[in-house]
Amino acid sequence: MAGVVLLSGGLDSTVALALFLENNSLELALTFDYGQKASEQEIKAAGRIAKHYGLWHEVVELPFLQEQTLSALVNQEAELPALTIGELDDAQGKAGLSAQSVWVPNRNGLFLNVAAVYAENLAQPAYVVAGFNREEAATFSDNSSEFMTAVNQSLHYSTRQNITVVSPTVGLNKDEIVREGLRLKVPFDCLWSCYTGQEQACGVCESCLRLKRALLHNNQAELAKSMFRN
Repeated sequence: MAGVVLLSGGLDSTVALALFLENNSLELALTFDYGQKASEQEIKAAGRIAKHYGLWHEVVELPFLQEQTLSALVNQEAELPALTIGELDDAQGKAGLSAQSVWVPNRNGLFLNVAAVYAENLAQPAYVVAGFNREEAATFSDNSSEFMTAVNQSLHYSTRQNITVVSPTVGLNKDEIVREGLRLKVPFDCLWSCYTGQEQACGVCESCLRLKRALLHNNQAELAKSMFRN
């Protein structure tokens, strides 16, 4: 099976890539630049990871998406939400509010449809590989298996080559994704899972906190210490 992977340079997309490669092949890694604060770091990380796995890497610029959102992921004047590790599972409270502040309109839907255009040029059957996960699906509906099913129903009509979206991580939480990454010897030193674009991952944004918690739950305190500024 051939595939295109959505590669942000973070934990989920990288482990999804590695899991897919256990039994399949990939031809292309796509990274999207929509003006997010971490765009430069994400592109660099994705490039390192693509090189590690021998994949062609392409960056797709979507400047219009930046113009259509006030998301704290993009808006340079907006502060990123602050959480504690203990608040990460409070989907109806702090975690839910955090998700609202970093929401980008139809981001994953757009990414998948762009990737499907590239996938139509591959040998068949072709797949679009995404790093969704059960943990963040609680506050980000476009990380859920239901979302993926709906997208595949749409692609049945909008593509002629039976493009299918798959996510090897969709049923896993972050702890389980880190565990799989360790098993597959994913290059954790290449990752960038931070919402900011600083020189080192901040360690305090929601994305950093989820990765940090998962590393600690997998007895990877030294690795966590090396990856984050705080």
